[in-house]
Amino acid sequence: MNIFLYFCIKITIQLNRHDFMSTTESLFKVFSGTNTKYLAEKIAKSLGCELGKMKVEHFSDGEFSVSFEESIRGQYVFLVQSTFPSSDNLMELLLMIDAAKRASAYKIIAVMPYFGWARQDRKDKPRVSIGAKLIADMLSVAGVDRIIAMDLHADQIQGFFNVPVDHLYGSTIFVPYIKSLNLENLVIASPDVGGSKRAGSYSKHLDVPMVLGYKTREKANVVSEMRIIGDVEGKNVIIVDDMADTAGTLCKAANLIMENGAKSVRAVVSHGVMSGKAIDNIMNSALTEIIFTDSIPFESCKCSKVKVLSIADMFGDTIKRVLEHKSISEMYLL
Repeated sequence: MNIFLYFCIKITIQLNRHDFMSTTESLFKVFSGTNTKYLAEKIAKSLGCELGKMKVEHFSDGEFSVSFEESIRGQYVFLVQSTFPSSDNLMELLLMIDAAKRASAYKIIAVMPYFGWARQDRKDKPRVSIGAKLIADMLSVAGVDRIIAMDLHADQIQGFFNVPVDHLYGSTIFVPYIKSLNLENLVIASPDVGGSKRAGSYSKHLDVPMVLGYKTREKANVVSEMRIIGDVEGKNVIIVDDMADTAGTLCKAANLIMENGAKSVRAVVSHGVMSGKAIDNIMNSALTEIIFTDSIPFESCKCSKVKVLSIADMFGDTIKRVLEHKSISEMYLL
């Protein structure tokens, strides 16, 4: 009798598991903010689902409201929105989270390929805000249950949250591309001391040397002096960085590397913010090419040196792993 009961329970568990796997798609929905729809559509396609219906209504004074046009009660809700400029993208995400919470979503996961305001992660001088911590608090108060982000400006930002943070790495798509170039005498470079850990990971994984850029700033986005620490003569150099804003530091480093005898210089950058004179800076620099992810929208036709690689499949796979309670770290190269 006990053996019969055991097999009945085992069969029931297996059937329930099969039912769960066959109805996984009905347990979650993916929604997109206005300016990240280009990426959310690709993530949804990777997941084999359609984007959820959501409406953003704008008022004449600049305010806007968010409403979900379908039921999300009891579901995992993934909200895809990078918080690149302007701040409307952040505000839209906060309203999406609040609306989902009030609509009785089971879990609210903010998928933020680019986490803005991350450069303000500490008090580097008196009487300044720590913007990254403030944004983390705002997201938590709004009601987020989990954050999925990529290549945060500083790893410690994960500690600003009181909810789980899945920190993805652009190296997952950059490393295969670097290998496909088949470059001899390869050297990895960091444009500044702050990025040395990131560059060091690439260097160790690819088993190649690393050089370092040392810079001083007059003010934000303005580099006053830079030096290259290490040997680049006759080398093919790849600069690794988390973002290109005005691309001033990146281009100055590239030019200096070539002046020191490098054979070629390229850059892989996770987030192409590309503000101000960034395009002109890149076109007039010694860079052979610069590779971005599509965490921030950028049309590569605007700059012939830019190549854009998509992170949609990486985020789609991460969402699947979250739903199936599988390990996420095992999918990363470094």
